[in-house]
Amino acid sequence: MYDYIIIGAGSAGCVLANRLSADPDVRVLLLEAGPRDRHPFIHMPAGIAKLVGVRRLNWDYYTAPEPQLDGRTLWWPRGKVLGGSSSINAMCYTRGVPGDYDEWAALGADGWHWDNVLPYFRRSESNQRGADALHGGDGPLHVSELRHSNPLSHAFIEAGMQAGYPRNDDFSGRVQEGFGLYQVTQKDGARCSSAVAYLNPARPRGNLEIVTGALVSRITFESGRGGVPRASGVTYSVGGRAFHQPCAREVLLCGGALNSPQLLMLSGIGPAAQLRRHGLEVIVDASQVGENLQDHLDICTLRQCTQPITYDRVSDLRIAFDYYLRGHSGVGSSNVAEAGAFIRSALAPDARADIQLHFVPALLDDHGRNRLPGDGFTVHACFLRPRSRGRLVLASGRAADKVRIEANYLSDAEGFDMRMMLECARLSRELLAQPAFDPYRGAPIFPDRDGLDDAGLKAFVRAKAESIYHPIGTCRMGSDPDAVVDPQLRVRGVEGLRVVDASVMPRLPGGNTNAPTIMIAERASDMISGSGRNQADTIRTSGS
Repeated sequence: MYDYIIIGAGSAGCVLANRLSADPDVRVLLLEAGPRDRHPFIHMPAGIAKLVGVRRLNWDYYTAPEPQLDGRTLWWPRGKVLGGSSSINAMCYTRGVPGDYDEWAALGADGWHWDNVLPYFRRSESNQRGADALHGGDGPLHVSELRHSNPLSHAFIEAGMQAGYPRNDDFSGRVQEGFGLYQVTQKDGARCSSAVAYLNPARPRGNLEIVTGALVSRITFESGRGGVPRASGVTYSVGGRAFHQPCAREVLLCGGALNSPQLLMLSGIGPAAQLRRHGLEVIVDASQVGENLQDHLDICTLRQCTQPITYDRVSDLRIAFDYYLRGHSGVGSSNVAEAGAFIRSALAPDARADIQLHFVPALLDDHGRNRLPGDGFTVHACFLRPRSRGRLVLASGRAADKVRIEANYLSDAEGFDMRMMLECARLSRELLAQPAFDPYRGAPIFPDRDGLDDAGLKAFVRAKAESIYHPIGTCRMGSDPDAVVDPQLRVRGVEGLRVVDASVMPRLPGGNTNAPTIMIAERASDMISGSGRNQADTIRTSGS
C-alpha cells in the first residue's frame, strides 16, 4: 500500500513527488492523466509556438460563452503531460510582491504572509545570478537569463524608458515595477519544467511509482475518527482498465484550478444541490468548491513591422538545427515572450503594480492559432487584480466530461475591470508610439486604426481579449468555515485529503502563477511530512 497518492503530475504534483519520496520509509504513487514529457517541442523553448497544435499534451478547455466578451468562448490551454502547464508555458519567472501574500494572510490564510513563503521560493530556486536574500542558488528549479533576445524586445524596453518608466532587471527583486527582459525557467538553454526540475531526479527511487495515462474518477472514503470521512484511496483508469488503489496516509490532489474542484465534486465534496443533480453521493456539502474563480484577462495590440527581423517567418528547420546542433543556442532558446513590464497605473488602489506586459517580436493572434501574413510585433497587457469572479459547474458525473467554465470576465458591478482593460489598451498604444519603435513601426493590425475613443477601445476589448492562462482560486484556502481548505491545505469536513495547487490561492498574485504554485507545493511538502511523522509516532505509541 502507498503512503501518499498524488493526483496530477503538474507544477505542484512533481514537487510533492520529489520531496515526499526523499524519505525512503514512505511509498508514493504519482498519477498523471497525460503522457510523458518526451515531445521535443517541450524542451526547446521556442517550441512553445508549435505546442499550440499538439492537443494530446493539452486539456484543451473552453469557457462557456462570456456575456461581456461578445458571447465568445475563450480557449484555456492547460498542460496534460508530466510537468503540467510548466511543460507548455512561456517560462517567465515572476512571483508577485510581498503585499500579495500578506493579503492572503489577511484574508484568512494564516501563516502564508511574505515572511513565511519567501524561504520556499528560495528553496525551490537555482538562480543563474546566485543566491541572495531574495533568491536561491541551489534549488531544483533553474532560473536563467535568456540566451537569445530579439532587437525588438530591446526596443520595447527602450520605449518604456522613453515613456518615463524605469528599467528593471529583476521582476522578483526588491522592486517589481519597470521594464526589462524576463528571467526564465530554463537550464542550459532548455526548458526547466517541474518534471525536469523535480521529477527526473526522483525517478530512480524505488519508493516512487509514476503512472501516466491515468484518469482519476473518484477519491474514495471510509469512516474515520468519530465517523468523519477519511480519504482511503482513489479509483482511476489506464487504457480502458479500471483500478482502485488504497492509501495509508493522505491523498494529495494536485489537478490545478479546473481539475481539482471537479474531482472533489465527483468524489462527493461540493455544493450539495449540484452533486445531487448528477446523481452523486454528498460526502460534504461544500458550497465554495468551484467558486472564487479568477484569471488574468489579456488584451493584445498588434502592429506590422517594417523590417524582416521578427519571428514570424523564421525557418523552423534552421531554428532546430541551430538549437540542437549548436549547444541549445539561437532563436530556439527564446521563450518568445522575452521582454515585459510591471506598471502601477493611475487607477491603482495601493502601492502595487496593477498592469503586466509581455512583448512578443511576432504577430500573435488567438494564442498563435490564427497565423497572420507578414512581419509584426505584439504587446500583451493584463490587469493584475481583477474584481470579477467566476465559477466552475459540473457538466456531468463523469470524469471524462470537461467541467463548465463560467469565467465571468468584466462582470464586476462597478465596471472597474473594464476601465483597467481600457488602461491596458491605451498603455500598449502609447508604448508603440515611442521613438524606439520609429525604425520598425508599420500599420496597425489590432486594433486596425489609431485614434480610437473609449467606445472603440471597449469594442476592441470585447472582441479580442483572451486569457493569459492564470486561473486560480476554486478551492480557496482560508480560516473561515466556507473555505474549501484550511491554511494547512486540508479539505474541510474530511480527513486524509489535501489540495495542493493554484486552486487554493485566495487571490491572484501580481504576476505569472507558476512560481507561486511551486512555492505552495514546497511549503505543503513540509506540512505533509510533519503530519506523516506525527501520525507514525502515534501509531508506534499506540502499539498498532
